[in-house]
Amino acid sequence: MEPEGPREGPGGREVVVPLRLYKTITVFSTLIAVVGFILGFILIDAATLQVSLLRSVVVAILSTVGLVPSQDVLTALLALGGLSLIAGGAVVYVVGTRFRAQGMGKSQEDSREGSDNG
Repeated sequence: MEPEGPREGPGGREVVVPLRLYKTITVFSTLIAVVGFILGFILIDAATLQVSLLRSVVVAILSTVGLVPSQDVLTALLALGGLSLIAGGAVVYVVGTRFRAQGMGKSQEDSREGSDNG
């Protein structure tokens, strides 16, 4: 049985976890990454299109609370929010790929050691 916990792999640090936890991490990190990417691109689309439905909704909501940002400020905020969501989704996905389950294939470093003996 392979021990659990952090290990140094060829691509950086990897963590060996039980299979059930690995599946949970993989599902949710992928889900969060995909949702982040999609929402990020929707916000970038709203930033670049002056007639976007989302942009109109944001302007209507802000005007009901008494805030009326200029078009340039709104464009910058929407674009910044979109880029942040895309980057956040990428970070979550990369962190999720650092996990592997017990019994999964050995890292490349370990497999090279085994091939030298053979």
